[in-house]
Order: sequence, then C-alpha cells, then structure tokens
Amino acid sequence: MEEARLGPVEARFADLIWQNAPLSSGELVKLCAEKLEWKKSTTYTVLKKLCDRGIFQNQGGTVTALISRQEFYARQSQRFVAENFDGSLPAFFAAFASGGKLTNQDLEDIRRMLDRFDKEEG
Repeated sequence: MEEARLGPVEARFADLIWQNAPLSSGELVKLCAEKLEWKKSTTYTVLKKLCDRGIFQNQGGTVTALISRQEFYARQSQRFVAENFDGSLPAFFAAFASGGKLTNQDLEDIRRMLDRFDKEEG
C-alpha cells in the first residue's frame, strides 16, 4: 500500500465502501450523491485514487476492498508509532496516558486486551 493515510473526506468515502462492499460502481455513485453530495465524476476520481493506493479495486464495475477497515487502521497506527515514537508502543502509551484522559474503564479494557494478547502469544 503506497500511503497509509486518509484525509477526512477520503475516510468518509472509504467507510461507505467498507460498510457496503461489494457494490457496483453505479451503486457507489448513488450512495456518494446521497451521503456526501458528490457528483459522479468526484466519486470516480476519489475511487481511482484509493484504488491506485491499493485500498480498493474496481474490477468489472464491482467495487471491493483489498484490505479491511481494521487492517487499514492497524497499519496506519503502526506507521504513526514507528514515525513518532521510534516504534515504541510503551513510549506512545506513556505520551497518551500523560494527558490524563484514561478512565478506570479504559484501564480495565486495556488490561483485558493485554491479557488476551498475552494468552494468544503464549
């Protein structure tokens, strides 16, 4: 995948595809007209751009995802940590947590997640 970032408008467009794929390119045009107030040409321009980036494909008039939403955002998160925290997840977490935005529920959820990953790895 060429670039792991989506702008806000591209993200809304991508979410429409992920939520509805597979769908015909005609259905996508109608969906974008309804949800984003886009013209047909705008839909096809943005679709081509995201297809060129290896996120989606438009083959035979059917639009499908080449990677899932979850996989896309996992890659984006990994790249962010690599670029901004020298690949250190603990350094990222320390920076995030220092803002005091974690609730007790957040901490409990993180503990459960870490326990689950530990069991899967062990």
